This record gives sequence, structure tokens and C-alpha cells, in this order.
Amino acid sequence: MLGILKAFGGLGAIIALILLVVALLKQLITLVGFLLAAVKIAIIVVFVALVILIVLAIFRDRSRKRRDAEL
Repeated sequence: MLGILKAFGGLGAIIALILLVVALLKQLITLVGFLLAAVKIAIIVVFVALVILIVLAIFRDRSRKRRDAEL
């Protein structure tokens, strides 16, 4: 009887470790997915900001040329 309980105890410990590793890997995959999404969003925000700066520079240059032409 004691041998059976010992075997089930060892088997239970192995199963518990496997389930713990699976749960941790699942959380790690979720974290990596979140970080990748954050990086993609940051790249998009930087690209939009760069486009806005370019458009503002073009408008500023046009208005400066108009002012110079009037004088």
C-alpha cells in the first residue's frame, strides 16, 4: 500500500511540474505577443509623427517662399 502511494506521489509531482511549465510558457508567449504588439504600435506612431513633421516642414517652406515673394 505504501509503495502505491509513493508511486502516485511521484507521478503527481511530475504531472504538477509539467502543468506548471505549460502554464509558464503560456504566460511567456502572451507576454512576447504583447511586447511585439507594443513595438508595432510604437513604429506606427513614429512613422505618423515623421510624416506630420515632413508635411509641416513643406507648409512652412511654402509660406516662407510666399512671404519672400511679396517683399
